[in-house]
Order: sequence, then C-alpha cells, then structure tokens
Amino acid sequence: MSELNTLTLAQARDALRKGETTSVALTEACLAAIEGAGALNAFVHKTPEIALERAKAADARLHSGDAPKMCGLPIGIKDLFCTKGVPSQAASHILEGFKPEYESTVSQQLADAGAVMLGKLNMDEFAMGSSNETSCYGNAVNPWRRGNDDAALTPGGSSGGSAAAVAADLCLAATGTDTGGSIRQPAAFVGITGIKPTYGRCSRWGIVAFASSLDQAGPMTKDVRDAAIMLEAMCGHDPKDSTSADLAVPDFEAMLTGDIRGKVIGIPREYRMDGMPEEIEALWQQGTEMLRAAGAEIRDISLPHTKYALPTYYVIAPAEASSNLARYDGVRYGHRAKLAQGDGITEMYEKTRAEGFGHEVQRRVMVGTYVLSAGFYDAYYNRARKVRTLIKKDFEDVFAAGVDAILTPATPSAAFGLGEMAEADPVQMYLNDVFTVTVNLAGLPGVSVPAGLDKQGLPLGLQLIGRPWEEGDLLNTAYALEQAAGFVAKPGKWW
Repeated sequence: MSELNTLTLAQARDALRKGETTSVALTEACLAAIEGAGALNAFVHKTPEIALERAKAADARLHSGDAPKMCGLPIGIKDLFCTKGVPSQAASHILEGFKPEYESTVSQQLADAGAVMLGKLNMDEFAMGSSNETSCYGNAVNPWRRGNDDAALTPGGSSGGSAAAVAADLCLAATGTDTGGSIRQPAAFVGITGIKPTYGRCSRWGIVAFASSLDQAGPMTKDVRDAAIMLEAMCGHDPKDSTSADLAVPDFEAMLTGDIRGKVIGIPREYRMDGMPEEIEALWQQGTEMLRAAGAEIRDISLPHTKYALPTYYVIAPAEASSNLARYDGVRYGHRAKLAQGDGITEMYEKTRAEGFGHEVQRRVMVGTYVLSAGFYDAYYNRARKVRTLIKKDFEDVFAAGVDAILTPATPSAAFGLGEMAEADPVQMYLNDVFTVTVNLAGLPGVSVPAGLDKQGLPLGLQLIGRPWEEGDLLNTAYALEQAAGFVAKPGKWW
C-alpha cells in the first residue's frame, strides 16, 4: 500500500474495513508528515495525544463492527472551530490562551463519527482574508511552486492552513469555513475539492463568528467522493443554532453516479469579467464542453445583479463583523491590555482591541461600524440588504427556469505569491472573491473542483453552484466534472 497519509478518505475507510491498516497507523503516518512540514506552517496547534487516543478508540469500534464512514480517519480542524481543552483562537492575538470548555457542533459530530483530530489549522485572522497573510501565527504556505521559481505562494484564505494540509497530505481531509469563498478559493489554489453547503445545512454553533448570515462550515478534501463522505458527517439539525435547518441528511456518497444526462447547466454571461486571464476563460470553456460531452444541456443565463455582489458583500460582512467582534473587549476572556494608572474602561477597550486585532480585522470593524452608524445605515447597510435580495432572486429565477447547476470559474487567477498583493490596496485582495461571494449572499451550495494547470504548473479550479438543499445533486455534477477533467497532479515535495 502507498504511504498511508496520501490515501483519500474513501481509500483509507476501505483499507480499515478490510483490515489492511489501522487507524493508529494512519494517524502516525499523518503525524510524521506534519512534523516534517514545518515550512508550510499549516498546523498551528498539534494534538498528537488526542489523535492517538481517538485512533485507538476508532480501532476498537472498527473491530466491534460499530463503525460509521468517518471512523478512524485522521483530519485537521480549522482554528475557527472551538475544540474542548485545545487552543481555539481564530488566528488572533486577542484570543491567545483561550481553551474552550465545549466543543463546536461540527467537530463534535466528526468526533462522534470516529474521526481523529490531528490538530488545529492556520487561517486568516477571524477568517478575514484571501491569502492567509493576516494570521497571528504567520503565513500558511502553498505546497505548490511556480515552475522553477522558489517564491512562496499563498494557499488562499481564509482556510489556507486547511488547504495546504490536505494538498500536502498532512491529513486526509480538513474542515473549513466559507463566508465569501474561504473554502472554494483556497481549494482552487491548491488543487483540492472544497464545498460550501447551503446556509443552515451545517451548524454554526461553536464556530467563532465573522458574519453570521454568511458563515458556513464545509469539508476540504482530496476529491469529490471524500467531500460527500465528510459533508454527510458534518451536517444535521442542531437545536443550539437557530439558523440550522431541520432537514434529513441524505447519503451524499450514494448519489455519486456520474450520470448527468439531461441536466441543465447554466453559464452566466456576467461572470465574463474584463481582464479575465485567457487561461481562466479557456478552462471555463473546457469545463463547459466536458459537461456537454457528459450529456448535460448547456444554457446561457443572466444573473444581472452580479456586478453589485462584491460591494454588497463588503458592506454586509464588515457590518456583521463589527457587531460580532464587539464581544472581544478584554473583560470576559482572551487578551487584556496592561493599563496605566488612571485608565478607565474606555482605555481598556481601546488598548485591548488595538493590541489584539490585526490591521485587516481593524479595517473591517471600522468599515462595518461606519456603515451601521446613524447617518449611513440607510445609505449603505439597508441598501446592501436590498441588493442582496435581488442577487438571491436572480438565482431563484434561473433555477425556476429549469437550470440544475451553474458553472463558473472558482478564482480570477492561480495562486499568487505571498506579499504580492500590497497591503496599501486591500481592494485588490478583495477581488479574489469576485466569483464566490454571490453564493454566500444567496445562501446557496457551491463546490470548487480542480480542473487543470496554468502555464506555470499551478492548479486552477472550476466552481459549480447548485440549488438550495440539493448538495447531493451538486456533488454528482461535480463528480462528473472531476471524472472528465482527470486532475491527478500533486505538488512536488520541497518542504
């Protein structure tokens, strides 16, 4: 058998059931890979004792015949998920030393399914970023390289550590969260699969909040089958989360037939942006032809309010962030600044937040507070909410007209170098989300599938957007695209 840490979830699951390996052996292989990959800075809190303890328990469950699909499979958990007794600081100095006394619903469900937690993964601070350069732990690094260039590349953000860890075979899969593309964009940058389910499909309880009406957890995996396996374990109604949908969770893996004959795939004309790289345009065209060849009907569609999506997102998301992050004040938990003689509570708030929050978080809190302020609430926030409704209606109209899924690029480029996007112009960084934010604003499921390489040998992804609550059908279309694309490239090991 090949190196155990390079297996997919499905391969490892089958090997465990056949008795060809053990969860302990799988876990030890991943822990050794993590120790040898410090240059990637993907794992920021390692939990080998917890991992081996859970692996032994999983082996006992497997031996007894009581084994769910995820039993014994080693995974990484994004640092945004609260994990009991393990640092959970959302990559921010303000939560330094915070060890929750509880477990997030999603990580608890994975643990209940027998999954083995290897540790916590790097990310952008409070999930605010598209390059993993805002983390208090330092940059996560993409395992891919451009041709013969040794420049360090971004793994994308905010789930950059998750993306790097899965692509480099440090874990078999990982959790991510997606507020404006933070699962799908990094998945595309490192050549893996990432799905953001319908808003409400996965519980948000115990996940550090960024923008509550947009955040959604999802899996980041080596292929579409693994995404189906892991998503099923992560989903389900949670009475602790008022936005959690009380819907039955289907067997997503059983729905992967690859048969998409008669499905209608929409190609939105508004996603053809000025200045789009030729390689992205060509890949999109190739993906369209692959789905046509698989028996799908291709239909040109219009999503007329797409051009307003990015500014709408960057009003709503910071507004919700400024509200959610008001709780980090140095009073109850996390960092508290040292105060000078005579300082009062206002000075404590100011100093604590100035020390604890990084520049990007401060910027978004200030933008959010501005658009919620008395003089600008109607001009910005209320107007953005109305435009959001129009964006959602665009998708509803298209789906009502018989479209089953929508094919778009996942990102406007391949992975860029760390430090190449200037801090002085944050808007350039925000443009990385141009193809993904509409999905969050409309609450829809979206999946990124690796579909090719650019001329520098870096992975490029395509995005499929599905009908609400129909992740199984969306994953099956993604499976057909994956089969047609035949993407098997892996980064050359340099770390």
